[in-house]
Amino acid sequence: MIDIQNLLRPNIRKLKPYSSARDEYSGQKGIFLDANENSFGTLESGVLNRYPDPYHRHLKKGLEKIYNINSNKIFTGNGSDEAIDLLIRAFCIPGKDSLIVMPPTYGMYNVAANINDINIINVPLSPQFKIRTDAVLEQAKDAKLIFICSPNNPTGNIFNPNSIKRIAEKFDGIVVLDEAYIDFTDRQNGLVWLNNFNNLVVLRTFSKAWGMANIRLGMAFADPEIIAVLNKIKYPYNVNGLTCRKAMELIKKQEIKKQAVESILKERTKIIKKLNKISGVKEVFPTEANFVLARYEKAIELFNYLRNKKIIIRNRTTVMHCSDCLRITVGKPQENDKLLKEIENFYN
Repeated sequence: MIDIQNLLRPNIRKLKPYSSARDEYSGQKGIFLDANENSFGTLESGVLNRYPDPYHRHLKKGLEKIYNINSNKIFTGNGSDEAIDLLIRAFCIPGKDSLIVMPPTYGMYNVAANINDINIINVPLSPQFKIRTDAVLEQAKDAKLIFICSPNNPTGNIFNPNSIKRIAEKFDGIVVLDEAYIDFTDRQNGLVWLNNFNNLVVLRTFSKAWGMANIRLGMAFADPEIIAVLNKIKYPYNVNGLTCRKAMELIKKQEIKKQAVESILKERTKIIKKLNKISGVKEVFPTEANFVLARYEKAIELFNYLRNKKIIIRNRTTVMHCSDCLRITVGKPQENDKLLKEIENFYN
């Protein structure tokens, strides 16, 4: 077991959190004259004119049923990016502490670290996009946090679970396992390890498989002690009531999510098969996400050609180990057909 309190920044450990009006009374009914709200309202009197529950209890109860995890192990935030930022702010002292990232990976880890003036230790993946576990553990003695994205963005591959578990076992800091794309694979996920590692944080999002990127809702699952810290330092009303309402609507209709994932996986298979038959495509990498990374001849020219056709994909040519690589998000059937036809046209 890791001593979470000892890992925290001293000022965070001592911090007295802001107490909002909704901290003092969490009931739904009453005469609310405590928070300086507009009691008359504008569009939806009695709903939008009131501050939301700062801890999103109703939403967490819904998530508790889906993931079979007690709500005291769930943090809900403004996208996964909020949890990433809060974890860095909670455990890393600016100008002093370090964290580990494994490029090529999700760029917000670096951005959040730089904003908070935290040193970044890069331990690159192998050229085959695998975790170099020994190298990570060698550098871990100088770090407070390790970020692991699996399935990884932008490569799409999922990492060996034994590598992740070994890092969590040996590391004396916090391991953040970002599973934004986990719904697109049937491989084992990190939630099953939470009872084994109190230093593990698993990130999820409503932006990908749930198809609700616009509402900006992310989740962190962790030991209640870590969740309590995140709730302590977050903004008082970090997730708005409209977001919670939309999320609850979808939670009650999970078949919609299931159908969307099935459609994405079917289209992903189609894209991979087609790309492998196009002469200008040098390599299509294995993926367990909702996107496909491939290496192309004349990659930049192809990227610009597609953009001129108003087909927007992601240029990853400057990313470590990804020279000449472009990333394609799986779209609707007609969108994918148009994309593949234009790639064929470019090389013909």
